Amino acid sequence: QVGLVESGGGLVQPGESLRLSCAASGFTFSAYTMSWYRQAPGNERELVAAISSPDGTTNYADSVKGRFTISRDNDKETVYLQMNSLKPEDTAVYYCKGKMTIAGRDYGLDYWGKGTLVTVSS
Repeated sequence: QVGLVESGGGLVQPGESLRLSCAASGFTFSAYTMSWYRQAPGNERELVAAISSPDGTTNYADSVKGRFTISRDNDKETVYLQMNSLKPEDTAVYYCKGKMTIAGRDYGLDYWGKGTLVTVSS
């Protein structure tokens, strides 16, 4: 079955760290640009970070730049989001997204996970 499953969310205090994982199945993971999005109450879903295929170029939202790091392991077919120096404003449901981008081309094929909740509060 084709799918993306996020894990690693939870409750942490401000300033602490958390690592999210997204495991892929049913498609050629290495051919997909992978991204993390998040959606907080009252806000629209926003792009947090992305890592491209095949070159591994990364980009980040200004709000997380310098604190979050996206990475991927094609052998494990998993993408990660390392989140450091977490702030209450980072509280949101985090979603994993895969987009087919063979040789840098966008084929318009997207897959979404169901999300994992991150809560930053003291």
